[in-house]
Amino acid sequence: MIATPAWPPRSLPRLFVRTALGDGAAIELDPGQANYLGSVLRLGIGAEVLLFDGQSGEWLARIAEVGKKRMTLAVERRTRALDTDPDLTLAFAPVKRAQTDWLVEKATELGVARLQPVITARTIVERVKRERLEAIAMEAAEQCHRTTVPAIAEPLSLARLLADHAPDRTLYFADETGGEPAAAAFRPGPATILIGPEGGFTGDERTAIRALPNARPIGLGPRILRAETAALAALTCYMALAGDWR
Repeated sequence: MIATPAWPPRSLPRLFVRTALGDGAAIELDPGQANYLGSVLRLGIGAEVLLFDGQSGEWLARIAEVGKKRMTLAVERRTRALDTDPDLTLAFAPVKRAQTDWLVEKATELGVARLQPVITARTIVERVKRERLEAIAMEAAEQCHRTTVPAIAEPLSLARLLADHAPDRTLYFADETGGEPAAAAFRPGPATILIGPEGGFTGDERTAIRALPNARPIGLGPRILRAETAALAALTCYMALAGDWR
């Protein structure tokens, strides 16, 4: 017996929109999205598109109007409920632009809920273009079929992150000097994974992190990992052991 294909097919284009979606809503796309559908994909009136707003799930829409650098879509029905993402924040020291962009893209694909750039003593990049990272996260969510987009916070200092950290939220931090193996450390529940910069945390920073009652140092294996690799390794372990891969 031939399986009935899923509908709408996964090959339909998907777009994130900032307008609230609902039955019968008319969605005006921004010029870049209109150009992508009209000029790149060459879609016209009647073509189907999947939309999500990060708040209400995924919706099937149809192109209703096409103009110069503009396009209006008519929302028809909801196709998927909103994802329930694990309450997981990745706090990371920014690295070079290409590596940071890659990290944001892959962390979005892995299902992180929030991304928090953190400035440490050895952080080599202190200025982060939040708008660019938001655009990268949005595009990654479109491609990996998430119905949510991770929130990206403004950079803050490590001292401020520790001072503001909620007492009921576990802080797992990758400690290059040793810690509990990640495979044994992760537990379900609200959590933050903290990854240091190239060169790691200073001794004083490590002492300050360990002083938090809800901090748990973790180890990520016997090899030296690049900062962005360590972040994704930790995220993967968390999702497999305590997140939504179970």
